Amino acid sequence: METTYHKPVLLTQSVDGLNIKPDSIYVDVTFGGGGHSREILSRLNSQGRLFAFDQDSDSHKNIINDPRFIFIPENFRFIKKFLRFHNIKQVDGILADLGVSSHQFDEAERGFSTRFEAKLDMRMNQNNHLSANEVINNYEATDLIKIFRAYGELDAAKKMAYAIVEARLTAPITTTEELKKALERYIPKFKQNKILAQIYQAIRIEVNQELEVLQDFLTQSLELLKSQGRLSVISYHSLEDRLVKRFMKNGLFEGEPEKDVFGRFEVPFKNIGKLILPNESEITENSRARSAKLRIAEKL
Repeated sequence: METTYHKPVLLTQSVDGLNIKPDSIYVDVTFGGGGHSREILSRLNSQGRLFAFDQDSDSHKNIINDPRFIFIPENFRFIKKFLRFHNIKQVDGILADLGVSSHQFDEAERGFSTRFEAKLDMRMNQNNHLSANEVINNYEATDLIKIFRAYGELDAAKKMAYAIVEARLTAPITTTEELKKALERYIPKFKQNKILAQIYQAIRIEVNQELEVLQDFLTQSLELLKSQGRLSVISYHSLEDRLVKRFMKNGLFEGEPEKDVFGRFEVPFKNIGKLILPNESEITENSRARSAKLRIAEKL
């Protein structure tokens, strides 16, 4: 039985980017509602195989009954380990639709959305110990400042961190509304949605270690892809997109590659086409698509 998930973002473009060979092996590392997986399966023959990862137990209800489909209920930062368990050392293409799914945003009790009052949670894997409650109530001010600056790119990061520390002296901050109240003096009405989104993003990235997970995944993807294998990645904010863009450009997340005596350096990928953005029609149909960016690269 399938839970309610919105239509996948950039569905056709992201799967087209894999340049699917019908008898080959592919991985969808962000299964969710299974939209991208179903599209990939529709292009495989009886010899093809698709592996899908998702750590969120809600997504397990959407598992596809198909002999070519193997579901792995784990975080995709462990992609290499779990594919090895299935005797898979190399694959022909990998697709990732990063960030929070529409379903997770719409489930009020998960605490991902600024629209609902909920307990501070924001865990993509609800078996994990670290939650938004832990971050907000137990992190030192200096750590909160770093999170709000690095992950939320918030100008008032320091003031917000000390406001949280001050508020929790009276009582723990346990809900999203209590968090908003503690920070209300730094959330102007005319910028409320934008600032709240940045605050939530910062906390969510910390809770789920999203940038570390992404770097682990990208590094392993390079090892797993065959020559001419494709990597198709949809990101939703500049921190993700920056990492994806740099890695596809030179295989690094920071710094510059070492050059030989002639000033040349090897690159692991070639970019396929330009950055792909959703059109107005898709944005109208699915508001989550508004910030989506798709990059596709082929391993050399």
